[in-house]
Amino acid sequence: MQSSPTLRLILGDQLDVGHAWFQDKTQNVIYVIAELHQETNYTTHHIQKVCGFFAAMARFANALQQAQYQVSYLTLDDTAHDKDLPALIQRLCTEYGCAQFEYQQPDEYRLAQQLSNMVLENTSVHCVQSSHFFLPFNEISTYFTKDKHVTMEHFYRKMRKRFGILMEGDAPTGGQWNFDSDNRAKLKKADIPHIPEPLLFSYDMSDIIARIQRHKIKTIGELSQPFIWPTNRAEAQQLLTYFCKYLLPQFGKFQDAMTANSPHKWSLYHSRLSFALNSKILSPKQVIDAAINAYNANQDTISISQIEGFVRQILGWREYVRAVYWVNMPDYATYNTLTATRDLPKQFWDGQTKMRCMQQAIKQSLDWAYAHHIQRLMVTGNFCLLTGIDPDQVDNWYLGIYIDAIEWVEMPNTRGMTQFADNGIVATKPYAASGNYINKMSDYCSGCHYNVKQKTTEDACPLNSLYWNFMIEHRTRFAKNPRIGMVYRNWDKQDDVTKQQTLQRAQYYLNNIDSL
Repeated sequence: MQSSPTLRLILGDQLDVGHAWFQDKTQNVIYVIAELHQETNYTTHHIQKVCGFFAAMARFANALQQAQYQVSYLTLDDTAHDKDLPALIQRLCTEYGCAQFEYQQPDEYRLAQQLSNMVLENTSVHCVQSSHFFLPFNEISTYFTKDKHVTMEHFYRKMRKRFGILMEGDAPTGGQWNFDSDNRAKLKKADIPHIPEPLLFSYDMSDIIARIQRHKIKTIGELSQPFIWPTNRAEAQQLLTYFCKYLLPQFGKFQDAMTANSPHKWSLYHSRLSFALNSKILSPKQVIDAAINAYNANQDTISISQIEGFVRQILGWREYVRAVYWVNMPDYATYNTLTATRDLPKQFWDGQTKMRCMQQAIKQSLDWAYAHHIQRLMVTGNFCLLTGIDPDQVDNWYLGIYIDAIEWVEMPNTRGMTQFADNGIVATKPYAASGNYINKMSDYCSGCHYNVKQKTTEDACPLNSLYWNFMIEHRTRFAKNPRIGMVYRNWDKQDDVTKQQTLQRAQYYLNNIDSL
């Protein structure tokens, strides 16, 4: 007599073929992969994000079926009457007569709570660990403490040592841990023609789009068919190989740069592997190993500063924000240290603004569901910080608009790094900047309606006066911060008339924020 089947849940961000579950296909197991209204509706997602996850889920289900696993793949049509995930699981366990239900530890607190609190009739519930990240989930608390700042650089060095990545014995490859100072070059006019064309894919999303429309799922952004992001392992591996060959040689150098003057201005030298990584189509170890192998084989074209900058993003920053998220949730989602309450202005939804930096970053996000880290941190993030936008609204925008945005990676980057709403758990100072930073790292300012060199005139760059207004508003909090004390000394040296005009100009911009 055959034993009762086990039902195993695979979430849309758990498409990990390397998980231990798939090492034995002789077991009586049914894998369920399901499109759910609760996942499309907890925030308003970019149309490309919804399509990307649905397509990747379908292709993963098909791959499992081809490999002779039992799979129940359910679309929105199939789950329309299931009020939520637990209701679906209960229905399937009853239909299949399952004695046991298993799930992998979710990477979002919301889902982890929902599943851990679930009680099924006549079915036991068991949680297993994900095998995706370098740092095991149960070891996060040995590196991090709730509400305490851990310096990312120190954590990153521990990870390098622990996993033997870019190490020569006990010493870092290249003789130093961090080459960030070499990786802040602006794209000059002569550099623009050499920006490589991005590798794009072509996937027909018409059926998925029709299903989204049929179920009246509200989305933002654009999707010009066909779909260009990788949605299975083969495509993701192609993109990884392309990055290592054509983009990695200049990645580090230009990783902070921005331009409006290239047809490839949205992709530049970035890998664009974050969706494949965050859906677990690729593992971080696979990505790092491929990049280091390319570096070792091509040291005449790939310098240590390029590969170290890339490794730091994945082994350092990506692991770091995941740990910050889990050790501080659920309280982290409520933090608003600077008591920011302003509504997100309408240009975040349509890209219609005279500020060229904002227009470029937002329009790109709406068109491609993507922007690189400096556009997110120092353009849209900086603007929200300086204008005091409610961090709940900032979180929801970032979580919805980017194809790679899952709460564990989005929230510490947004609420922590860009908005300083977490009182310094992530950043030791607010990443506030005037127009000078944008001008230093991009060519946006040269074609802007506003003058980046002015702060009090009618055509003055809004970031200039808004920066000073922000710093003065929060002077009591930041004046003793050793990293920014000099800012206030510079302010105090200015004459009273200039100070007054600067703050008046900032107030004008705040009062007219929707029309900037």
